Amino acid sequence: MEFDFTALEAESRYRLLTNFVGPRPIALVTTRSTTGRSNAAPMSFFNVFSHEPPIVVLGIQPRLSGEEKDTVVNIRRTGEFAVNMVDMALSQQMLVCGLAFDSDVDELEIAKLPTARCSQIDVDHVTSSPCTFECRVERLIEYPRRVLVLGEVVHMHVRRDCLDADGRYVDAHAYQPIARLHADNYITSDRQFVLKAPAIADVLKASENME
Repeated sequence: MEFDFTALEAESRYRLLTNFVGPRPIALVTTRSTTGRSNAAPMSFFNVFSHEPPIVVLGIQPRLSGEEKDTVVNIRRTGEFAVNMVDMALSQQMLVCGLAFDSDVDELEIAKLPTARCSQIDVDHVTSSPCTFECRVERLIEYPRRVLVLGEVVHMHVRRDCLDADGRYVDAHAYQPIARLHADNYITSDRQFVLKAPAIADVLKASENME
């Protein structure tokens, strides 16, 4: 089947993109509201795009009414946000944070998530999260129905059990983030395997032998 994205309606584009580009990591994004309360919302249009500078990107669409979501409103005002990664232990609380609460509701409080103030930004982070990225807005890229938030990572919190004994590399047995596939389908990284690239010389030799 072929799909012309220049002629396809938005709903079908969304379905095809999110069904086939996955798994997509979940960012539980925390921000500060105008009243000083915490706001938390899960985002599956998220990834890391650069290490120099260290940049993560969020893609956030407005509400069905056309109003901007609280996360975007807060990010525009403060220029700060935190990305808390989600594992199975946080999965149910993540879903609670995604419910359509009023703007003055503290989702972290409702979900009973333990928090602490971030080190370099005025945002609370989830202390039980495997890791949290403290971010300052690098730039916003505006579209009619979407804003891309580029955030520069200025600080990172990592739960000690998620690193090896030397504190350098991730412990794959402890750090098993979940990610979204499509609709209500998610996946976890508890089945990992190693793939090593072959030597160029071996590939060229095999190719010559096939000629």
